[in-house]
Order: sequence, then C-alpha cells, then structure tokens
Amino acid sequence: MSSYAFTLILFSALMHALWNLLVKRSGDKTVFIWWMFASSCSLMTLSLPLVGPFPDLSLRVIGLAAVGALCFMLYHLFSGRAYRDGDLSIIYPLAQTAMFWVPIWGILLLGEKVSGLGVAGILLILFGAYSIQLKALAWSEVVRPFQNLRDPAVLAALAAGFIYSIGAVIDKTGVMLYPPFHFTFLLVFFMLQFMTLNIMRPKYRGRIMAEYRNHRFLVIVSGPVIMASFLSFRYGLQLAPMSYAVPVRQVSLLIGVLIGVLFLGETSGRIRFTAAFLILCGAALIRLG
Repeated sequence: MSSYAFTLILFSALMHALWNLLVKRSGDKTVFIWWMFASSCSLMTLSLPLVGPFPDLSLRVIGLAAVGALCFMLYHLFSGRAYRDGDLSIIYPLAQTAMFWVPIWGILLLGEKVSGLGVAGILLILFGAYSIQLKALAWSEVVRPFQNLRDPAVLAALAAGFIYSIGAVIDKTGVMLYPPFHFTFLLVFFMLQFMTLNIMRPKYRGRIMAEYRNHRFLVIVSGPVIMASFLSFRYGLQLAPMSYAVPVRQVSLLIGVLIGVLFLGETSGRIRFTAAFLILCGAALIRLG
C-alpha cells in the first residue's frame, strides 16, 4: 500500500470516528443521521462545479451505487436489530467479522494478492477490533459470542458483518469503474433516498425540525465530516487493495477510544488499551507489507 493511499485511509478513519462522535452527541439518532446525509449530499452537490460534470453514466455504475447503498443501509438495520436485543460485548465483536470476509472476497473476486506481513496485519486488526468490547482477555470470553448461534441478535450481528463485506466489494468495484467523487455522490444520494423513505413514516412527524433546532451546530458540522470520511476512503480504496484498505480503516476504533478517554471521560481498561494497540500494530504491518 502506498504512503498516499495509507494516509487517505487513516484520515478517513479519523473522520469516521468524528462523525460517530457527532451521532453519539445528538438527540434523535435516526433523524440526526438523516440530517447528516442530507447535509453531506447538499455539500457534494455544491462541489460538483469544482470537480466537473458526471462522466457518462452506465446502468452498471448506477446499479453498483444503489446496491452498495442498500448494503450499508442493511448493515445499519441488522446492527440496530442486534443491539436492541443483545449485549454490546457479544454483538459488537460479531459485527466486526466483516474483516474476516473482506480478504477472502478480495482474493477470490478481485484477484488481489496479500503478502505475509499483510496477512499478519489483517489478523492483528481483526482480533483487536473483535476484542475491544470483550469483558476479559480469556479464551472462554473470546468464543462466548459464538456460543448461541440460534439467538436472533447473534444472527443479526453476523448478517451485518457479512453484508458490510459485500458492500466493500461493491465499493471497490465502483471506484475502479468510475471517478471516486462521482461514485461517492451516487452512493450518498441513494442512501439519502432510502433514509428519506424511512423517516417519512408518521412516527417521525415533527421530529425532523426538532432535532435540527436542538442540535443545529452538530448537523452543520456533520456534513463536511462525513463527506471527508466517505471521499478520502474511496480515493484510498481506488489506490489500495480492498483487503488492506478496509482493515486499516479500523484505526477509527483506536481513535474512538482516545476520543472517549480524552473528551468524554470514559475509562480505558486493559482490554480496550490492548485491543487498540493490536489495531495500531496491525496497521503498521499492512503499511510495511
């Protein structure tokens, strides 16, 4: 992975952690995320004159953007379903199993090659991301999330990880066929349409403007942040193997731990510190590999 691609993905990880912080500080999460995508889509529309018009669009590119947006929406829906009924220490690690599938799809579907150092880095990041919410550094705790595979919450979390890996393949294919800015615009546009269909339901009536009035500053800031996160990752994804890019972006978990400790007053126990260190070491190995 080149230094430029590595830097883009690390910057994307920082922005990813920041927009998750904004969501955490918001009130009505579903409505705020809609505002966040509406803001970023508007900002990208205003940026189009600077980057140039859309190249010729094919049905394949439109289809990839639409299906990719659907995958990421389903990822959030399955994650939400899992968190509603399951413990965080079980659901969060299972949702990270996307990184198990991503290198497999990269090799089998995209013809990517992964070096020995790269494999070691991916495994370190996978284990770090998996273990960051576990309660103890013990084998029994590591396998605990898989002990009840019939639990609907467990199945939803595993489905979330699998669907995210499919979305990553679509992302990589899209940015190799079409300019990253324009493909990202299509992806954000379709995600906004899907979210709009959701919040048009009667139960959200009156909540949209209320969230804007209560958290106007967060809404305004969220647009540039998520736009920077999406664009930097997809420009990096165009330059780097998907098998490397997706795991390296998990550095956002390390940044999230630091934000939680420094700004939110959260405690950083031995497990979170160790997991964050594993993620950092894994990213370094991928860069070297």
